[in-house]
Amino acid sequence: MKLMKTLLTAAALAAMLGGSAYAKTLVYCSEASPANFDPGTTTGGNDFDASSRTVYSRLVEFKHGSTELEPGLADSWDISADGLTYTFHLHPGVKFQTTDYFTPTRDLNADDVIFSFTRQQDDKSPWFTYLPNLSYDYYVGMDMPKFTKEWKKIDDLTVQLTLTEPNAPMLANLGMDFASIMSKEYADKLQAAGTLADFASKPIGTGPFTFVDYQLDATIRYKAFDNYYKGKQKIDDLIFSITPDATTRLQKVQAGECDVMAYPNPADVPAAKADTNLVVLSQAGLNIGYMSYNTTQPPFDKAEVRHALNQAIDKDSLIKALFQEAGAIPAENLIPPTMWSWNKAVTADKYDPEAAKKVLAANGVTTIDLWASDRSRPYNPNFARAAELIQADWAKVGVTANITTEEWTKYRADGKKADRKGAFQIGWSGDNGDPDNFFATLFSCSAVGVSNYSSWCNQDFEKDIQDAKKTSDMAARSKLYEDAQVIFAKEAPAFLLAHSQTYVVTDKKVSGFLQDPLGLHRFDDVDVTE
Repeated sequence: MKLMKTLLTAAALAAMLGGSAYAKTLVYCSEASPANFDPGTTTGGNDFDASSRTVYSRLVEFKHGSTELEPGLADSWDISADGLTYTFHLHPGVKFQTTDYFTPTRDLNADDVIFSFTRQQDDKSPWFTYLPNLSYDYYVGMDMPKFTKEWKKIDDLTVQLTLTEPNAPMLANLGMDFASIMSKEYADKLQAAGTLADFASKPIGTGPFTFVDYQLDATIRYKAFDNYYKGKQKIDDLIFSITPDATTRLQKVQAGECDVMAYPNPADVPAAKADTNLVVLSQAGLNIGYMSYNTTQPPFDKAEVRHALNQAIDKDSLIKALFQEAGAIPAENLIPPTMWSWNKAVTADKYDPEAAKKVLAANGVTTIDLWASDRSRPYNPNFARAAELIQADWAKVGVTANITTEEWTKYRADGKKADRKGAFQIGWSGDNGDPDNFFATLFSCSAVGVSNYSSWCNQDFEKDIQDAKKTSDMAARSKLYEDAQVIFAKEAPAFLLAHSQTYVVTDKKVSGFLQDPLGLHRFDDVDVTE
C-alpha cells in the first residue's frame, strides 16, 4: 500500500537537507547504518556501499554488473613470469576530494598506494590500531599478510607489489573494498594533529562522490566530485536514507521519497512488480546463507553433533518460509552452483530428525545458544524468523535453543569472539567472483577470529585452498576446490541454508543502475529524470 502525502518526495527531501532545488538528486534507501567510512576496517555490504563505492577508488575495478576486471587508478599493470611481481602504472593527474576539513596539495601518487596497504599490515604503525578494537578483517582474511612481501615505489606513478609466493586471485583481490586507496597526505595531517579517528568518520578519497555529512542512523549526504578522474557524475547529490525495515523502504520508493531500495521483503516482491511506477531488478545471487557452529566449543567440537543438528532442520520448509516466492535454492556447497569449481557430487545433510535425535541424545546435547541479527540480508531476509523456525525444529529432537538477537554491527563483532558459544547465523555475498573469496575468506585458518565464525581450522581443507592459490592452471585450481568441498561436507562446520535470488527496486525515472553480482550498490554512472 502506498504512503501518500505522509512521505516526502526525493526532491523535497533533498531540499530539506540543504540540496539545491535544481540539483539532480538520487535518494537511496539503505538498510543499515555503516560501522564507519574506512572500508579497510569493515566487512558489511552496507559499509562498502557508504564508503568504498562512493568516496574511494582502487587500482583495479570490477566492471558495472560484472566480475570482470578493468583499469582503475592503475591504467595498466605487468605481472612477472614467475607470478611474484605486479607493477602498476598509475593514472596521472588523479585528484583527491576537497572538503571543509581537508584540502589536498598534490595528486595521487605511489605513496598513497603504499600507505593504503601497509597500514593494514605494519603493527608498528599508529594506523594499525587507530580505532578501538580495530581489526583489518578482510586484509587478514584474504591472507594478505602471508602473501605480501613488499610494496615498493618505483616513481610517483609506478608502484610495485612483490609476493612471497604466487597467488592466482591476487589481482581480483585488489579490486575489493579493503583495497581502496586512501590519501597519505590526509593521514599525515590527522596524525600530526592527533585526530586519527577522523580518518574513519570524515573520509577523503578519489571516488565519484565527496562525503558531505552523516546524521547518525538517519542520513548520509554526498555530492558529485567535480574533479573525479573518470568524469563528473550525472547526479549532483546522493543521499542515503537509512531505513532498516524492508517494507518501509519499499513504501518510501512507492511514495517517491526514495529512488532506489535494496533487499525487499520476499512477501513484498509481487506488489513491487505490479507497480507500474517501479522497476524490479533481479538476478541469482553470488551468495550463501549459513549458520556457523563454534567448533572449538563443546559439543560443537564433534562433527557427528554438527551433522545431527543439520539433520534436525527442515531446510526446505525453512527456505519456503523465509524466501516465499522471491526465490532461493537449497545450498549443497559453500559456493553457489553458478560459480566455477562447484562440486555437483557433494550434497549437504538431509532432513532426518529421528537419526538426529539419537545422536544428540547420545552426546547429551540438550541446550544451545542460537544467534540472530535484527537486519535483513539477501542470503537471509529474516534472521529472527529463521531462528524461531530452527528453534522449533531442534525442540522436536529434544534440544532447547536460547535465541540472542543483536544489532548488526555489534552482532558481527560478538560473533568473532573465540569464546562465543552456539550457532551463529551469518552469510556472504562474493566480492570478486573467485572461489577463494568463499573458501579462504570464510573458513581458512587465518580467518579464525575474523570472518571464520566457526573457528574451524582443518589442515586438509587448508592445504587444498592454499595450493589452489599457487597455480594459475584453472583445471588444477578447480580440482582442489572440488576436493575442499568434500572435506567441508564431511566435517560440517556450518549449516548451509541457501543461495538466494537478489532484488533491487528502483523508481522508473532511474536509469543506468545495474545490479552488482558482488552484492554492492553503486551509483556512479546512474542518472535520474526529474
